[in-house]
Amino acid sequence: MAQQHDREHDRDPRGSLGYRGTEGEPTAGRSVASPVAPASGRVATEVAIAGRVGGIPANPFAVSDVRVRKAQAAGADVIDLSKGNPDGEPPEFMLDAAVTAVRDRANFRYPAFAGKPAFLQAAARWYARQYGVVLEPASELLAVAGAGVGISEVIEALIDPGDLVVMIDPYYPQYRGSTAVAQGRIHLVEAQPELGFLPDLQAVPERVWDEAKLLILNYPNNPTGAAATPELFAMAVRLAKAHHFTVMHDFAYAGIGFDAHPPISLLQTPGALDVGVELCSLSKMYMVAGWRAGFVACRPELMAAVRVVHEQTSLLVTSVVQDAGAAGLNSDQASVRALAERYAGRYETLRDGLSRAGLELVPSHGGLFGWLRVPDGWSDQDFALWLLAHPHVAAIPGSDFGPAGASYVRLSLLVPESVLHRAAERIARARGDAW
Repeated sequence: MAQQHDREHDRDPRGSLGYRGTEGEPTAGRSVASPVAPASGRVATEVAIAGRVGGIPANPFAVSDVRVRKAQAAGADVIDLSKGNPDGEPPEFMLDAAVTAVRDRANFRYPAFAGKPAFLQAAARWYARQYGVVLEPASELLAVAGAGVGISEVIEALIDPGDLVVMIDPYYPQYRGSTAVAQGRIHLVEAQPELGFLPDLQAVPERVWDEAKLLILNYPNNPTGAAATPELFAMAVRLAKAHHFTVMHDFAYAGIGFDAHPPISLLQTPGALDVGVELCSLSKMYMVAGWRAGFVACRPELMAAVRVVHEQTSLLVTSVVQDAGAAGLNSDQASVRALAERYAGRYETLRDGLSRAGLELVPSHGGLFGWLRVPDGWSDQDFALWLLAHPHVAAIPGSDFGPAGASYVRLSLLVPESVLHRAAERIARARGDAW
């Protein structure tokens, strides 16, 4: 299984094959001639591509990267707010731990499939200290090379072709992509702006829950910045128990909250461990996206299935990264709180600057992004293209996160406040009578 790069830079599964039809689309389900390397003189051969590849959607972040590179090649000075790539560095004590780990001879060997005991124990202590959740490191935790890898493994462990996955719209695009790889079906539940971009799970028809195999939640939410409430998680757990499905919570932005109370874990909910699985990432909490580390937490019966997939399809988290990650998890989390305050300040800078351009950022409770409503009369796709072409600011169209995002674009907070201020000023100057 190919490793993901920053989750925002996962390769386009279609493009990974290298074989495309005349219109640039993958030639899934039929034989095609492979390209001839000019210097090799090899004869082209026929390659049969799996039919399921045609059902895998394009990666919107890869598409955006292409647009940005083209604009830059044409001479544009682009402020790229399309990426979810941390712009800082981990705390010094984690760097020190990594340097020490590099010289530890024990780390020259392959790590255990499930993760180093010290890393899993650190994750268990982190859960206990931060959320009051007690987990058994050996049977209820699994080290993975980023939460995105864990998401893929959980979906592969649970979803057979034709199984139903319920997602909240808008959603992180990987959920759709990984479900497509497993050949599952999708039912979308629209997040309600009047509910703070949370879903009304009670309004979903009973027949949907009867069919559902998996419900995917993500809070603090990417892209909206919504925060889960205890009531939302309790309702999800109640429905899962009544209708026999699993709740997967993507907790990639744990600790990155803007409110007085930090973001909550699904597993704090009474009974959640009976039906739930949670994915955590070190990338965002400690600014180590390039290190690729996170963990999965769930009950032993489900973990056994996830580990079967993990052991056959995934690369292991390097030992050096696990040692440094353990140092982060064992810390007092002061560096994470400082990071959350930094992002909150950036959000406010962007919000205030865009308001002067007549634009409105949705109120955010955490995470790394601003969710911007596009002007009346604009589509999200057209507005994203306008932003790139005129003020030279790159954003992701909201519909790339699902149909409910069609009136929005997503902007990253992962640049300094001065850059966000400059981006907002550019937009205000370029506005003219565009809206």
